[in-house]
Amino acid sequence: MAASDSSPLPREATIREVGLRDGLQSIARVLPTAQKMAWIRAAHAAGQREIEVGSFVPARLLPQLADTAELVTFAKTLPGLFVSVLVPNLKGAERAIDSGADLMIVPLSASHAHSLANLRRTPDEVVQEVARIRAARDAAGSNMILEGGVGTAFGCTLQGEVEEGEVLRLMQALLDAGADRVSLADTVGYADPARVQRLFSKARALAGDRLWCGHFHDTRGLGLANVYAALQTGVTRFDACLAGIGGCPHAPGASGNVSTEDLAYMLRSMGIATGVDIAQLLALRQQVAGWLDGETLHGTLWKAGLPKTLTCVQPRGERVLS
Repeated sequence: MAASDSSPLPREATIREVGLRDGLQSIARVLPTAQKMAWIRAAHAAGQREIEVGSFVPARLLPQLADTAELVTFAKTLPGLFVSVLVPNLKGAERAIDSGADLMIVPLSASHAHSLANLRRTPDEVVQEVARIRAARDAAGSNMILEGGVGTAFGCTLQGEVEEGEVLRLMQALLDAGADRVSLADTVGYADPARVQRLFSKARALAGDRLWCGHFHDTRGLGLANVYAALQTGVTRFDACLAGIGGCPHAPGASGNVSTEDLAYMLRSMGIATGVDIAQLLALRQQVAGWLDGETLHGTLWKAGLPKTLTCVQPRGERVLS
């Protein structure tokens, strides 16, 4: 449904907060569980209804995310919150199923070189793992959604060019292996709006509504422009990190993910509803910035503030000037 009679843009979009996983895994310090819970609680109070709370990976590899199961349990107490986690393999998926999360994301890199460096598997071996995860989920009687996330979809710092045909082949393979949903990620910030519109249009033609999320990095300043291009193809869900934290270990100099608060502002100013109270989100950013004192944070809205011309529509429908 369009934002206006003359616009192809949707009336609503969803921002999936991934800062607690994608953001914190890139920072050496371990944020206390109580602070993570406060983050989740405040994000929920600000209107966010989809949050990726962590990843089921060995604690020795990512001690920053060792409390993921505890965070899932807490997040599930908040009404209407859709809780997702990342899982790298079958063992992680089994822990995710036990946790009671609503969705698990299995990352797959379309770049052969990046896949081996990041996951120690080829892309096709990841597809085979997804088939095993699907079988385990079904055997457990779980209704958890299984999402296959195709990363390095627009290129790779190790391999360079990644062919569109290979991205689409792997996306179809994930669906054939039993993934309920698929997503596309510009892991290293190589995408531009023209390439995004072209690839997402082809992916939508292949997967339809099962392509339901875009994940963009702002490494070269094109993150929001790429979101806009994906919006024009009909995608209405986007990953973002509060304060633009996060990045990829194989993308030197990467400046992290699209900033949640900047994305919420862009969508609202375009008349696309997200249900997010931007003023509350900015207050949360300030709180998290205190917890992460000394870390490099990103985004621009927090510096400029909300313009006086912006009238925010709150989740309950009242109109206030933020």
